[in-house]
Amino acid sequence: MKKLSYQTLKELNYDGYLLEQAPERVLQFGEGNFLRAFADYFIDIMNEKAGFQSKAVLVQPISGGDQIRQFINEQQGLYTLFLRGSENGQKVSERRVISSVSRCLNPYNDYEEYMACAGNPDLRFIICNTTEAGITYDPSCQFSDRPAASYPGKLTQFLYERFRRYGKETGKGFVILSCELIDNNGKELEKCVIRYAGQWELEEDFIRWVREENIFCSTLVDRIVTGYPRNEAAAICEEAGYEDNIIDTGEIFGFWVIEGPDSLKKELPFEKAGLPVLITDNHKPYKQRKVRILNGAHTSMVPGAYLAGQDIVRDCMNDPVICGFMNRAVYKEIIPTLTLPEQELMDFAGAVTDRFNNPFIDHALLSISLNCTSKWKARVLPSLKGYVEKYHSLPECLTASLAFYIAFYTGVRLDAEGFYGMRNGTEYPVNDDRSILEFYDAHKEDDPRTLTDAVLSNTDFWGEDLTKLQGLPEAVTKDLELIREKGAYELMKQCLKSGTES
Repeated sequence: MKKLSYQTLKELNYDGYLLEQAPERVLQFGEGNFLRAFADYFIDIMNEKAGFQSKAVLVQPISGGDQIRQFINEQQGLYTLFLRGSENGQKVSERRVISSVSRCLNPYNDYEEYMACAGNPDLRFIICNTTEAGITYDPSCQFSDRPAASYPGKLTQFLYERFRRYGKETGKGFVILSCELIDNNGKELEKCVIRYAGQWELEEDFIRWVREENIFCSTLVDRIVTGYPRNEAAAICEEAGYEDNIIDTGEIFGFWVIEGPDSLKKELPFEKAGLPVLITDNHKPYKQRKVRILNGAHTSMVPGAYLAGQDIVRDCMNDPVICGFMNRAVYKEIIPTLTLPEQELMDFAGAVTDRFNNPFIDHALLSISLNCTSKWKARVLPSLKGYVEKYHSLPECLTASLAFYIAFYTGVRLDAEGFYGMRNGTEYPVNDDRSILEFYDAHKEDDPRTLTDAVLSNTDFWGEDLTKLQGLPEAVTKDLELIREKGAYELMKQCLKSGTES
């Protein structure tokens, strides 16, 4: 079977959209599954439907792991993308050969070729997703490194080369779209670049050019990408008639919020291409919506659903009690605390159920439960406090979710390998920071009230003493007693019953 290439597709009479030749107008730090199923997909659609006429050069942000780069270059940047999921209760699957990528560079092996991209007058956009740890300032990085170890260091070197070549021309800076999952990702990246410029004693004209000629955009990205479908790959290639070593898969849902000037709408024709991308002067309400509704729904439901006997998210959506509990938490307790227009929030929440019910993704509850303490603080606690502030009463489902979290972390043993709870006579792993696991191990024999008070008063967990929230210790204790006596499922039932009576 021949490798995927433009020639192979011609021989197979492939009739889908392809763009073989176009200027390299995008430099992308990150060659992994996420950006290829997200940003490069969006570029491909803009090329087809909005005349964007652009190729992306991919850059490996870290050393090692050269296999993906080799596959990308062997396949002339081409790969097959499947977007699959559930819409209005129906299975949806879309297959597309992506042709928006030109090549992939390893700056550790191809430093000169990588830096030569800075001299390309067509280059205008930089996209990056270097994980949460990527946007960090490492003072050990030097300007003479080839390249600097940190991503912001590499970017500073690249920007300086651009400045050296085109610094006296206006319009030769970049639109930089940061996709890392940290707050204010674009602004944090800009801070690191300016800091390196100072550390390396680069001229003031360069720092002024960075600030005035480049647009660092903070963005919010939203798509679950499941990557290479190992169990299906052979069958997919057999059906397609070509060998593709970098097949990518993701959910059908996608949404990108870019914080930047209105002028970007002309430069990036997302709207003309009909893509779910919003360019706005403030991305924060949309991040809050995602964190509080999508992630909050996960975190408030998962520990209780696992204790109730479920293992994957999709099965939870098919259980009327668990799904009902989640929906009541979202629609009655979380949405009322948010600031975006209600219909936007309701539409987003409606899509959440479809996403959780995706027939192509077995999303394990135990994997979602990882680091549940910090997740509950970031994703659920703001909604609980917002509800109390607005209604002067406790939200029943979110309060119950705190009890579910405590019950899930009530373990039976701690050893060098980890901490373990017990469900129906079988141990399960509880994964979190070691100090948190040691805390719960020390309190595993506590009665419900003692345990609740210890957890809620732990300011290292929450950044505040939650026992000061009126009625919360008593309510959580009562819920924890019910879980121990009758189980998590019964508490969910009680929350739903209470909701129908109110």
